[in-house]
Amino acid sequence: MFERLQQFLASLTSGDARPAFAADDPRVAVMALCIQVMEADGKVLDVEKATLRSRFKALYGLEEAELDALVAAGADAESEAIDFFRFTSELKRQLSEEQRIALIGLLWEIVYADGERSEMEDHAIWRIADLLGVSGRERIMKRQEAAGRAGAAEAQGEPDEG
Repeated sequence: MFERLQQFLASLTSGDARPAFAADDPRVAVMALCIQVMEADGKVLDVEKATLRSRFKALYGLEEAELDALVAAGADAESEAIDFFRFTSELKRQLSEEQRIALIGLLWEIVYADGERSEMEDHAIWRIADLLGVSGRERIMKRQEAAGRAGAAEAQGEPDEG
């Protein structure tokens, strides 16, 4: 499933190697959502930043300069956004259901990069998943998978919002 999201995202990359991203590039929307989730608990740790960069390098096959440009474009877009809808509405149209579910998995990976999840991170992903049309069941499954990979004690546990 994640491979299909990766293929879709890779198909969006033009042959131009310029490290610039248009505001309407779906990769910018994905990055902005990741940044919003990363910032949801009020603290952005180096391990979260490293996870974000590592996952985007793997997903998009970007060089460092391109990745820096994408992070900057995502941060700019995120700082201008008043809510998640700006990003989720376009992604919902462009991504298949499997790709949207994989995106939720990516968001959980970023949350669990520091080994724990906060109520605010949980709420952010709940809202994003809802706007993307990802079911509560799929959202929770992706959360449990990410928690399990991260070794979090709650992998099977607590109910979340929604």
